[in-house]
Amino acid sequence: MIGIVDVGGGERGVYGAGVLDRCMEEGISFDYCVGVSAGAANLVSYMAGQVGRNFAFYSNYSFRPQYMGLGVMARTRQYVDLDYIYGELTNSGGEYPLDFQAALESGKELVVVATDAQTARPVYFGLDDMAQDDYSAIKASSALPGASKPYPVHGRPCFDGGLSDPIPVRKALEAGCEKVVVVLTRPRGFYRTNRNDARFARIIAPVYPRIAEALRNRAGLYNLQLDIAKKYEREGKAIILAPDSIGKMRTLTKDRSAIEDLYAKGFKDAELLFGKLS
Repeated sequence: MIGIVDVGGGERGVYGAGVLDRCMEEGISFDYCVGVSAGAANLVSYMAGQVGRNFAFYSNYSFRPQYMGLGVMARTRQYVDLDYIYGELTNSGGEYPLDFQAALESGKELVVVATDAQTARPVYFGLDDMAQDDYSAIKASSALPGASKPYPVHGRPCFDGGLSDPIPVRKALEAGCEKVVVVLTRPRGFYRTNRNDARFARIIAPVYPRIAEALRNRAGLYNLQLDIAKKYEREGKAIILAPDSIGKMRTLTKDRSAIEDLYAKGFKDAELLFGKLS
């Protein structure tokens, strides 16, 4: 069984979109798909076989005032409108609907990583937690503290999966994968600091104290899991794909040329998988 982990990262997730589009075009298949935040959205479109769908969201829809920005903040008190992205645009009858039935029939397993808003522990959702036009699990996995409120899945409010399991390569190996492709959206030599996380932690601590603690510890957890992924790579159990640079890209960047450049890097870097998976 071959697995893939897409760590997401807001607009940086376009790198993973490039990797997956190339994989679809070249017939490279993954059996077990683990997605965090935007990585989960990337992977469900991959499972549905919809080449180019993810790229449209990054390069086109994200520039709309309904998608994210101060206008969304004034209207919803959130910077990103997850219901617009994974509801209005994505639902059947939407502008670019997800072919959910195709994803169900793909024979691939999807794991969406989120973080319980009360305990700050990881929560893992699958396709059986979703339904046609109900993509709450992906919304929850993408609900970044400071940009979004927690999103409920089956009545359980959750935040972004990157707080509790940012590089879930161990999850894929424990599920029985012989090899796992790990798609990072920052250079492989990048290690996080908690400078910005500490500021957001102070803001949300009165309501979500354990999420605030997870934010303060997020850099250390990401860095530890990155080192674990590199260890598995040395052992031949993982292949890490990561951009050599991300240019001007940030989590919520609105820079079309930067988005297009990072997508092209992912599309090109997927060549590193040729002949290495069987």
